[in-house]
Amino acid sequence: MIPKTHTPKKHLGQNFLHDVSVLDTIVQSIPPVGECRIVEVGAGLGDLTNRLLDCGRILAFEIDRDLQTHLSQKFDRELQKGSLEFVFGDVLEFWQGENLLDSAYMLISNLPYYIATAIVVRALHDSLCKAMIVMVQKEVAQKFCATSGSSALSVLAQSVGEYTYICDVSASAFCPSPKVDSAVFRIVRKSEIPPRFQILLRAAFAAPRKTLHNNLAKHYPQNLLAHAFGAMDLPTNVRPHELNTPQYHHLHRILEKGETNGE
Repeated sequence: MIPKTHTPKKHLGQNFLHDVSVLDTIVQSIPPVGECRIVEVGAGLGDLTNRLLDCGRILAFEIDRDLQTHLSQKFDRELQKGSLEFVFGDVLEFWQGENLLDSAYMLISNLPYYIATAIVVRALHDSLCKAMIVMVQKEVAQKFCATSGSSALSVLAQSVGEYTYICDVSASAFCPSPKVDSAVFRIVRKSEIPPRFQILLRAAFAAPRKTLHNNLAKHYPQNLLAHAFGAMDLPTNVRPHELNTPQYHHLHRILEKGETNGE
């Protein structure tokens, strides 16, 4: 229940999850990845935080300092014990380097829509993030969990490990209700994203309706592209979404080797 003293802030994406079945689904979806701290971004009123207390030590971020009193009072015992820690502020300002923490963690969050994609992409690149279970706008979840090569986001997700689209979440599960539906998905890390790989993906999907060759030609020498497309037997009119994830990694290796050799 939203405290009478608090008015949800639209600019912070405050749609508080209150559906017990969805909270249970999130907790039940936590994978066994060994000793990990739990990181929650967007603690809100603390309903998910409360469910996670039995799952490990929690570091919870909340940008809205108006909720500090509510959360501090609600979790006074856990804060005193040290099993829970709150950081009040913008997680993206705290997350300045490649790694959010200096030890392994799982990201388990109902992410505010306006930062959801940025947070997930950062976590995918963070080798210390061993898994994530996040709720985001349904359209965003579908992009991360799409078939191989459908988008830069799906290629990133598949490059890291196993991804699972867990469930849809209707707008009625939140208070206040957002104008769109949400979804929960999970990614369990099995490997790392190669250095500079995202540079290739940004170039490849810069204009999804254009050919892959034309998109890449703005960033790579023509002779290097000709060599790469020839080696992979790719037609010059192939579109970005027509390559699968292994093909993007193959292309990346060829282009990186060519640039290193000064081709």
